[in-house]
Amino acid sequence: MALGNKASSFYRITGLFISSYLWCIIFWNVGSGYDRFDRKEGIVCIFRWGFLGKNRCIFLQFLMKDIQSIRIEFKEGIYAHHFLYMEIRGQGAAPLRIDENLTPREIEQKAVKLAYFLCVLIEIF
Repeated sequence: MALGNKASSFYRITGLFISSYLWCIIFWNVGSGYDRFDRKEGIVCIFRWGFLGKNRCIFLQFLMKDIQSIRIEFKEGIYAHHFLYMEIRGQGAAPLRIDENLTPREIEQKAVKLAYFLCVLIEIF
């Protein structure tokens, strides 16, 4: 009987820590930000908020001419995810913000518009 109480207490404490962590992510707005595409200046800026600390802001800036392609990734399964990336010459892939409630067709349409704006190819994985 005592072993059951210890296990129950362990799961309660674990649940408390996990829920506290998730509430902190929501409160600090971790992962939010914006993507800015400026054709006039020829630059792309990606801004994201991270956890509290001296490196809380993540700011990436690229030249439009260095963008090679727009990449779409579809992860199927129980927790299906859809990702949209910009392939940057010599620097790898930079993730772009997309609404989680978009259907795969809507994500493809968004990628097509962006690729047309940037004059690059689309890769689908």
